[in-house]
Amino acid sequence: MTYDFGLHFTRELGNRFGPDPGSWPATAERVTPFLAIVVDALGADEGQRWFEAARKAHLRVTEAERERSYNFGFAHYLDMATGAHEDVTLPVMAAFEALKAAYTVTRYEDGPDVDVYFEGAERACSRLGAARRERVQRLEQGRERRAAAAR
Repeated sequence: MTYDFGLHFTRELGNRFGPDPGSWPATAERVTPFLAIVVDALGADEGQRWFEAARKAHLRVTEAERERSYNFGFAHYLDMATGAHEDVTLPVMAAFEALKAAYTVTRYEDGPDVDVYFEGAERACSRLGAARRERVQRLEQGRERRAAAAR
């Protein structure tokens, strides 16, 4: 699964930063493995939901910073958006820690806003999930045709 996500995410990075990976920000290489952990741990559909939640958590942090209001931090907002605290399992913990790491790396290095990576990961999961559903549908149709032919 991680391999498939990596292909789709690389495509999203290419759409965003251009076809030459040598011209991409250094953070792209550092963040990609963390985002892949999320998908590997949770799957494409749940990963997509988590990347959307990460975008919302980041937005809350940046709004609090801009308004100079109280900021509970990315981890808290991510926890609330995903409901991670309600179902603490090894895959959930791995995904949670990986998103925190991706967030930290991107926020403290020069480069694009972390939202660019979360959005790209969300799109990659969407494509990955759609491709998987299409493959399953084709398999089911093939089984139905074989079963009908056998009758």
